Order: sequence, then C-alpha cells, then structure tokens
Amino acid sequence: MAKIPDGNAVLVVGLGRFGAAIASTLDDLGHAVMAIEKDHDVAQRWSHRFHVIEADATNASALEQAGAREFSIAVVGMGTKLESSVLVTANLVDLGTPQIWAKAISRSHGRILKRIGAHHVVYPEFDAGARVAHMLTGRMLDYIEMEDGFSIIKMRPPRDIQGFTIAQSTVRERFGVRIIGVKSPGLPFEYATDTTLIGPEDLIIVSGDSDLLEEFANR
Repeated sequence: MAKIPDGNAVLVVGLGRFGAAIASTLDDLGHAVMAIEKDHDVAQRWSHRFHVIEADATNASALEQAGAREFSIAVVGMGTKLESSVLVTANLVDLGTPQIWAKAISRSHGRILKRIGAHHVVYPEFDAGARVAHMLTGRMLDYIEMEDGFSIIKMRPPRDIQGFTIAQSTVRERFGVRIIGVKSPGLPFEYATDTTLIGPEDLIIVSGDSDLLEEFANR
C-alpha cells in the first residue's frame, strides 16, 4: 500500500455515486484519499484521481491488508447492498477505526449500522428529497436540517424587511428566527449585526426552529 501522508487521510470504501462524490471532493479540497473498490472497471476509472486498491472490503483480511487500520476516518459508500454495507462497517469497527461514516438507504438500515458501531449514518437520498421539497415552495433557495428540529436556510428577504436593518426588522421578536448572515450582490458574505441593512437584492441566511423557518419563508 502507498504511504499515507498524514493522520487526516480518509478511506472511502465503495466508489458508487456517493463514495465517488465524497472521494473526488476530498481530493479537490487537498485531502489525502484512498479508496477500496472491488469492481475492476470502476477502480480503473478513478485511479488517476487518487489511490485506489482493488479489493473486496467485506473480507476482513483484505481490508486490513489494504491498510485500513492506518486511517482515522472511513466512509462506507455502498448503501444499496445492505449486507455488504453491514459487513464492511463491522470490519472497520473491529479494526478500531475512530470515525466511521456509513451510507444508509432506509431508517432500519441506519439503525443496524448504528448498532454495530457506525459513528455517523447519512441518508443522502432522503436528505436530498427533503431539501428539494422545502425549496419547491416559498422563498427558500437552500435548506439544511441539523438536529432536534433546528435548520438553516438561504432565501430572498421578504418585502416587509427590505430597506431595514436587522434590529429594525424585528424578525427575531416577531417570527422566532434569526438572520445570521447577509450576502449583497458583488459583496462578500457578511455576518449579520443589528446594524446590517437588508436590501431587496440580498440573500439572507436564517436559522431557527424548522417549523418557524417554514412559516417565515412561506408567508
């Protein structure tokens, strides 16, 4: 196996659409990436971008021989094959990988991954669907749901707060949400303060309870 350059290198198991997107984005950001992919054609397709080992990661010995134990972060990218996903995750748990991110295609799949030791479970199809659904209605241009009903949205400012400062708009008092940033055309992003002026062409970043944000964006 090629020498891993630093402790922040990421292991990606499975180069389907999800795994390949993560690996290529990490590579673009300058992170060291090693991928394990058992399909020869897929492995060859990505070998010019980052280090790819052709192996079956459901085999614990093959995973260890590939050097998986040296990584502090691993992503299990295969989600459509539940058995493979569970086996790879279990193998990484046995190797003592400090951070395991695993893709799930259903809530039951995610519960299994959590029970066997995955530290983070992601639901890309569900999350993307929920995000688009929120964006289809109202003024939302982007939507990120965090935890415990807290979300962050990007949107056009409602007409009744255009031309006013954050303090003058009284958004927090009236709607229970908070404007945390403003992006004016041709200007850098600005963290919002009480004196930040909201223009009609601006984009605003708003945080708060998901239901309250929905009401604020759709009124």
